[in-house]
Amino acid sequence: MRQDLETLKEEIHAHLEQMELPVFYGYHRMPDPTIQVAWDSERQPDFRLFLHAARQAGAKLIVFYQHAFALDQIDEALDQLEECDLTHEEKRNYETRLRQLQTYEGFTCSLELSFVLDGRVYLFEQHTDWYDAYTDILGEIEAASEETENEDDSLGGYFSNN
Repeated sequence: MRQDLETLKEEIHAHLEQMELPVFYGYHRMPDPTIQVAWDSERQPDFRLFLHAARQAGAKLIVFYQHAFALDQIDEALDQLEECDLTHEEKRNYETRLRQLQTYEGFTCSLELSFVLDGRVYLFEQHTDWYDAYTDILGEIEAASEETENEDDSLGGYFSNN
């Protein structure tokens, strides 16, 4: 996978203009498996096939979302990491992995094309491998944070007489 999706973003723009499909520059579609149908971009990574299918299906509008990686995402993850009840070694490991991602600041890390048809959202996504690694780290930190919250909510079976 590419380290930056900027070239792909430009190719998508050019292809959308060529197809004369109206484009709405929107935000990331939050996953809702009841109404979303995801394109298999692993086996069919060519966005042109997705757009061709959209046109053939009668899509009137394509929603285009692009995301550039920002350092504040790392800062937020580091802040969340501080709240976790992890060993010093585990925290240092996460910090190191997160800081290695700083070199990607400003890189286009995620692209998303979508359209709505008959109440369903059809979705094409591409991410860089390093952004997938970032989201994996974030998921691990969130899981550790939830464990910490659950431990804090528990009184260990003892109740105050007050």
